[in-house]
Amino acid sequence: MSTRKIDGMLFEQMMRNGLNNLAAQEKTINALNVFPVADGDTGTNMRLTLESGIRCARPTKLLCDYLKALSSGMLLGARGNSGVILSQLFKGIYLELSRSSAAAPVEMRNAFIRGYKVAYESVIRPVEGTILTVAREGIEQTVRQMRHPADLETLLEAYLSSMSISLAATPDVLPVLKEMGVVDSGAKGYIAIVEGMYRWLKGEIFDQHPDSHSLDAPPQADLSLFDENSRFDQGYCMEFILQLMRDPQYMAPFLQADFIRALEQRGNSLVVVQDGSRVKVHVHTKKPASVIEYAQQYGEFLTFKLENMQLQHNEYLRDQQAAPAASADTQTAPAPKPHKALSVIAAVNGEGNRQTFTDLGCDFVIDGGATMNASSEEFLNAIRQADADAVVILPDNANMLLAARQAVELSGNTNAEVLEAKTLAEGYYALAMDVPDSKDIDMRVAQMNSGIESIETLLITAAARAWEHNGVKCEENECIALYRDEVIVHSRQPLDTVIRALQRVEGIEDRESCVFFRGKGGNVQLEQEIERRVGELFPMMECSFLDGGQEIYDWIIGIM
Repeated sequence: MSTRKIDGMLFEQMMRNGLNNLAAQEKTINALNVFPVADGDTGTNMRLTLESGIRCARPTKLLCDYLKALSSGMLLGARGNSGVILSQLFKGIYLELSRSSAAAPVEMRNAFIRGYKVAYESVIRPVEGTILTVAREGIEQTVRQMRHPADLETLLEAYLSSMSISLAATPDVLPVLKEMGVVDSGAKGYIAIVEGMYRWLKGEIFDQHPDSHSLDAPPQADLSLFDENSRFDQGYCMEFILQLMRDPQYMAPFLQADFIRALEQRGNSLVVVQDGSRVKVHVHTKKPASVIEYAQQYGEFLTFKLENMQLQHNEYLRDQQAAPAASADTQTAPAPKPHKALSVIAAVNGEGNRQTFTDLGCDFVIDGGATMNASSEEFLNAIRQADADAVVILPDNANMLLAARQAVELSGNTNAEVLEAKTLAEGYYALAMDVPDSKDIDMRVAQMNSGIESIETLLITAAARAWEHNGVKCEENECIALYRDEVIVHSRQPLDTVIRALQRVEGIEDRESCVFFRGKGGNVQLEQEIERRVGELFPMMECSFLDGGQEIYDWIIGIM
């Protein structure tokens, strides 16, 4: 078969095949990660990002329309650094083909070129030997091989071959990969997607992998949890894409600021993102008809979703086996937050950690989930809801920095910024150093940054896989300690791991306090022995233990 043009319908089928191939290789890609910790592994982040894009993009004949929705969904759903870079690659592909109803091989070649250029621009300090290098070298070598590819199969075959050669060379470019004997995981994931696209053209269709989520059928709600006797306090969650229309019967011009003000009178939790003549909206309201009537003054709905949040809330309470103190029918919606000089957003995992951050004055606490990776859309939603003169984000995980920055860019809020809190402990100390009563925003941000810079963090967990690097070798399920992005201690005994790791912290003799955030795997009884040993070794050190409840890490230790 020789394919000389690709339209939106064909591209959609190719993308689904690419997703299925990625999902089939997800565990293999995860195993290539530099660290033996399952905190948002590369393959998982890339799959979730691509799933978000495909879920948002409905099949359509026009390639530009499909790519626009795909790119938008990936940008909003991007998780982890690998997911953000993947979303930027496809953003570049969309930008190059934004006026194309279909694309010839040469146009697709140019789109791959635009893709890597946009991805490079999105990263503050690009690192070679990664997905960026492989995407760039792959298409550059393809261009040198063929100026005018005859068909899409020939183009993709050459692109895959060149990327595979570049992937094999990543250990020679990035020393940490060579030392560990692996290739770059993000590049491996991207190749899996492109390979799935190519295989579709060759008639090889991959089945949906069991680890991949359904893209078409959302889980069914338990309707028995809402009946004629239920209270309705939570309202509806509405999401839709509105196509603005030029016909005189519709109101013109469309002004996003006016639109937002009008919807704020009809609901809350509002997110409005305009992309050309289309507007994506998320809003919580008790009167959906009012929102629908107002929106239709400007255009018509391309997609529409309406969910009963009271039913969802009742399901949540059932699943959490809530105490009898309050039933689902007596819950009320939270009161609107007052206007503030500075609003703080943080991403954390664990019920105890969420409560701690809330108690410290954090306005929006995003659940990073089991993999400790929030999406760009979750950060964007919080930015849009914040009623403040300025907004700061504490990602609390190095793998969420890019997603948070992408959300700030998508929001268009020039008074929003991301503070480089790369661990939950850094975010905790940033909040502890804040002066919430002050209206001096610059001073408060400086104080929070000083809290981040003044501490050291240890991460204690079980090795997700056997691993060797920098002379440190651990077996699967051994207790390991990470410090400054390195595994420094491993042992079968958690107590031994914690104490030896503390002894390795720079300037530990002069530090005066450490906070242990206990995860789901943390041993409460062991903490008394930890505190006793710390007191013997470091008499000036004061220990405190908080029930964080996070996944993955048995203890996150902040030392100040």
